[in-house]
Amino acid sequence: MNHLLTTQDLDRDHLTMLLDTADGMVSLLERDIAKAPTLRGKTVATMFFEPSTRTKLSFDKAAKALSADVMSFTASSSSLTKGESLKDTVLTVQALGVDLMVVRHGATGAPWRVAEWVDVPVVNAGDGAHQHPTQALLDSLTLRQHFGTLDGVKIGIVGDIRHSRVARSNVFAFATLGADVTLIAPPTLLPVANSEWPVHTTSELDDALTGLDAVYLLRVQSERGGASVFPSLGEYRARFGLTAERFKRLKPDAVVLHPGPMIRGVEIDAVVADDPRSLVLEQVTNGVAARMAVLYHLLGGEADV
Repeated sequence: MNHLLTTQDLDRDHLTMLLDTADGMVSLLERDIAKAPTLRGKTVATMFFEPSTRTKLSFDKAAKALSADVMSFTASSSSLTKGESLKDTVLTVQALGVDLMVVRHGATGAPWRVAEWVDVPVVNAGDGAHQHPTQALLDSLTLRQHFGTLDGVKIGIVGDIRHSRVARSNVFAFATLGADVTLIAPPTLLPVANSEWPVHTTSELDDALTGLDAVYLLRVQSERGGASVFPSLGEYRARFGLTAERFKRLKPDAVVLHPGPMIRGVEIDAVVADDPRSLVLEQVTNGVAARMAVLYHLLGGEADV
């Protein structure tokens, strides 16, 4: 594995290897001293050209837990504000002596371009509405911990799928691991071309709910035009929000996931978000372990962890 840019080119064996490694990282993080010397001497650059809380902090913690140094970059305080190009920016960071770049960018395909320009591994931490592979890994890890396997697990991904890089990454990871995936959204929030995706689609959340083992809720991405395709957020909640009433109709052992940030009262009611069957905080915790696994494999970690 030279880079991690998408889940579409990861086969089941590769995904399983990463998840197995992440399970080991979970155990490491539960130790009194949650640190291993595995990547000592390596430097990870976290390069975020878009705002982030969970992803950036978890990559920072993941690198430090493996004893790597972290070089943190934010676009607002960089020479990009003076007109420097993306190419010159990443080449400058590489020249400072980094061993891996974690890149989030608003433009679809930007991490692929970075991977062409630099001589170090690149991890896609989210590019536009395209891909977010480490989110798919942590979500798969969370579901595998809960169900033991994803084989046959019925997962509904609900909401603004058209503008969601999380949905695209998760669809292929979940399906490759054996899950039965259904996209649930108004037609205007489904991808224009999804005929080749390994999914079912429906616009009727109430009809689909009772058959699901896991409900994966997405935020309406207003910044990418998601809120412009239905009358109001209230209308969206009425048709596609996981309200307390809808939550009661789920199977007793069904779980709820959300990549964050959550907009309580729109796609998810507060009582649902705080219920024990909500795995949102487990997702956050597993984000560190999943990203540790990626850094470990890309940087050739060999020491025991």
